[in-house]
Amino acid sequence: MVVRSWCLACQFILNHQFPEENHPKFPYKPWKKPRPRSYNKNYSRESLSSSLRSTPPPHHSTLQRHTKANKSHLLPRFYFPHGKSSNQAERHVVQEAIRAVFQNLPNQQATIEKFGLVTKACGCPLYWKAPLFIACGGEKLGYVELNMVLDFWRDLTSSYHDNNSKFLKILTHGQSRSYLLPEDFMSMVQDVVDTHPGLTFLKEAVEFHSRYVHTVISRIYYNVNSSWTGRISLQELRRSNLLQVIALLEKEEDINQITQYFSYEHFYVIYCKFWELDRDHDLFIDKHDLARHSDHALSTRLIDRIFSGAVTRGKPKDLQGQSNQLKMSYTEFVWFLLAEEDKSHPRAIEYWFRCMDLDGDGYLSMYELEYFYDEQLQRMEAIGIECLPFEDCLCQMLDMIRPEIPGKVSLGDLKKCKMTPIFFDTFFNLEKYLDHEQRDPFASQRDHDNEMSDWDRYAAEEYELLVAEEGGNDGQEHLDGEDDI
Repeated sequence: MVVRSWCLACQFILNHQFPEENHPKFPYKPWKKPRPRSYNKNYSRESLSSSLRSTPPPHHSTLQRHTKANKSHLLPRFYFPHGKSSNQAERHVVQEAIRAVFQNLPNQQATIEKFGLVTKACGCPLYWKAPLFIACGGEKLGYVELNMVLDFWRDLTSSYHDNNSKFLKILTHGQSRSYLLPEDFMSMVQDVVDTHPGLTFLKEAVEFHSRYVHTVISRIYYNVNSSWTGRISLQELRRSNLLQVIALLEKEEDINQITQYFSYEHFYVIYCKFWELDRDHDLFIDKHDLARHSDHALSTRLIDRIFSGAVTRGKPKDLQGQSNQLKMSYTEFVWFLLAEEDKSHPRAIEYWFRCMDLDGDGYLSMYELEYFYDEQLQRMEAIGIECLPFEDCLCQMLDMIRPEIPGKVSLGDLKKCKMTPIFFDTFFNLEKYLDHEQRDPFASQRDHDNEMSDWDRYAAEEYELLVAEEGGNDGQEHLDGEDDI
């Protein structure tokens, strides 16, 4: 019979059947939790507690002794998510500068045209003025007054101290959001279109304003939004050079010299490429339209992956009775073209890796590589080019990439390799693959050492071709007119 000391029935039996001197001895009361493997019937709680009491206390480190000796002292704060706060004197200087600006304005009211003076008095770059004007409440009235600016600036500087956190709060118009959405940039980029001296020729072409604005915003998200969430966080903003480029806008009159984000020449190249593919000009293209890009250089299997949702957020659209036909928007095409022409960019590597990772396990398996290379073989055989067998091609690619896990290529492996463009072009871009085969093997390394990126080089070459083509067309029209006369 098993007797348990905590059982009331057992206690009743013990009290009535056994004298007190003959009661069974219970060495321990079982734990409520499962017993450890090292525990056995020879151990008891009393013996364990006595052994623990006999063990000397652990030796304290220097930091522990210092902390115990100075319990009343607090550790200084070392984490400032929104930057270190400025002293009261600096805030007072900024407020006095704002007051001085409003003293010289008519009726002490600042319109959007005069608000640049107020923005500079706040210590902000000039092209923060449009979102700051809206955040202060100027959009409703068409102007802002001194008290409106001071109230907003006090609230802003009481919690947000560095430029990155201020910029995020200004563009969100004071909302309780810790991220930026694409529409938050609309007012700032539109103000660049309206007031920058390098874009004065664009003022009359109003139909191109929204195209330019959406191009700039798409390029900002392509470079800054490394998380692919469609939301720029404060950490991503700090890791980028976006604020430095925005500050450069007021110093550089030639907008084309600012190749990152705002270049008009780059916008012109992107939009012309999209216009050539968009046959019905509804600002959407389908698989057949995209297949015509660069003279059908891309494989159909890759195009299917692009429209599968791996790199686009669009949903199937029912346009003119064409049910569930996948479409690519203009902003998505901006990402595609940037990734296609500069495959060494971190976002481009992520873009094409997502396309080639069919099962989404985070690795490119040999099956996935063979799946894309098989179409390349068929296309080369169709045009009479000698093909390299997949096994030989695979050995070359693995020797070039040197993956950490044999037989699997990870995203990290591709980002470490300097010849990633050759890897991608081998599997889905026939034209560039043949170009790599005919080029000097050290030419790509020399291009990589050059300060100009692959995208900047491509945009410069394409812009010259487009301008020359447009000039040739104008000359031909002029000659036709003379003939008619």
